Formats: sequence, structure tokens, C-alpha cells
Amino acid sequence: MASPNTLRSILFALFANLSIAIAKGAAAWVTGSSAMLAEAIHSLADSGNQLLLILGLRQSRRPPSMDYPLGYGKSIYFWSFLVAMVLFSLGGLFSVYEGWHKLNHPEALKAPLIAIGVLLFGIVAESISLWGCMREVNKERRGRGLLLWFRESRSSELVVVFGEDVAALLGLVVALAAVTATMLTGNAVFDAIGTIMIGVLLLVIAFFIAVEVKALLIGQSVERWILEAMREFLEARPEVAEVYNLLSMQMGHDAMVAIKAKMAVTGSESGMIAAINRVERDFRAAFPMVTWLFFEPDVDDGQ
Repeated sequence: MASPNTLRSILFALFANLSIAIAKGAAAWVTGSSAMLAEAIHSLADSGNQLLLILGLRQSRRPPSMDYPLGYGKSIYFWSFLVAMVLFSLGGLFSVYEGWHKLNHPEALKAPLIAIGVLLFGIVAESISLWGCMREVNKERRGRGLLLWFRESRSSELVVVFGEDVAALLGLVVALAAVTATMLTGNAVFDAIGTIMIGVLLLVIAFFIAVEVKALLIGQSVERWILEAMREFLEARPEVAEVYNLLSMQMGHDAMVAIKAKMAVTGSESGMIAAINRVERDFRAAFPMVTWLFFEPDVDDGQ
């Protein structure tokens, strides 16, 4: 199965959000729509988020050092968590505040057709961005539903981009409905309510993104199907008599694995060492994401 190109999905989202932010900002200034302004701020914040994710990807690929012997892979989780917080604050909270303000001080829309045109452009652009993200998501879904993939994925940046794209597309649809209702009825309350709905949507999605990334920051294992494949690999090896324990931790795009196993009798210490070396070599070849591999031979499962 092909590995997802997370950088490509980030760039899709970046270019889409920059173009949409410019278009929506101009439309918000012309029309006076608070829902449009909320969407412009959201798209601008999303553009900054993508830059943060690119920075996180670059840092995660730095080689290990004396201070960080296991490398910098988990730094992408920090930046992904920060992106969720930015989405929460600049996106969600600002939208709720702006909607509440407009609800108490409603203002008539100016040139609503311009706003509708920009929103339609935004829906097309975000749909393209989501399509680009889904191409990468599908490479690691393995037949799982999107919700299950979202909960189990270890690609934090892909989770963030997917969440942002879904929030942006739904937000644009809400904004379009709010602007259209305001134009048809002349009642600016619809615009304010639309803005609040966009804010609540962003807050909810940001919360779920933060929960998933927090789990990776604490230290999750590799995905369950990979862990099962690792155990099956070891149990099928003639050099391994019994697998006592198999631990793993996802470290960004890399992984750390610790194995405790009973080795088949070889008749000598050098023979056992050679057997372990063969297993480790083939294990790394079968699971190339494993950068750190610790193998402990033992005769029982005592702690």
C-alpha cells in the first residue's frame, strides 16, 4: 500500500485557503457580511496553520542528536496540536464573538450577490483541497470509515488537514445559506446566526483534532493492524520460539519497537546473536518505518 504524501495535501490546502481568504476578505469589506468576515478570518488562519504544519514536517525529519537520541519525529505532533488551538481561538472563538456582536448590532448586507459568488468560488476551491486530502487519506484507510480512520490514524498532519478542509467546506455552505437567507428576507439576523454556527462548527472540530493529537503527544503505539502484522512476522520466524512482549511507539513518521522473545536453541551464544541479527534485519525490511529496534532475548516472561 502506498504511503500518503502529507506534504502534498498540506500544499493543496494552503493554496486553496490563500486564494479563498483574499476573495472572502474583499467580499466582506464590500458587503459588510459578518459571516463572510468570519470565513475570511478562518481561511487566513488555516493558511497560517498549513505553514505551521510544513514547519513541523521539516523539524520532524531532523536527525537524532545527543539531546534527542530518538530524533525529532514527535515535533509534528506539537505543531499539529498548536494548529488545533489556533483553529479553536482565531477561527472558532472569533466567529462566535463576531456573530454575537452582529446579533446585537445587525447591519444590512451590501452587494450580497458578490458574497454569494465568492462563497461559491470558495466551495469549489475547498472541494478541490478536500479531494487532494482524500487522495492521501485513502492510501492509509484500509477500508475503514472516515470516522474510524480519524480516530486511529497516526498521521497527525493529515488528520489536521482533513479536519480543516471539512470544517471549511461546511462553514462555506453555512455562510452561503446565511447570506442567501439574509438577501431574500432582508433580515440580518440570519447572517449573525450563520456566523455563530460557523464558530461552533470550528470549535467542535478543533476539539476533536486536539483530542486525537494529544494521544499522539502522550505516546501511542503504531496502528493496531501494523502491530498485529509485526507479531505475525515474529511468530512465523524459525529463529523465534515464542514472543513474550511486543511494544511500539509512533514517533512521527517513524516508529520505535521493543521485542522480548524466547529464541530457538542454536547451541552457542554466537549462533543466537546471529539469529537475532537476521530477525532484526528482516524485520526492518518488512516494516521500514521502524527506526529504533530493541530486541531482548529471554527464557521466560518474567518481569
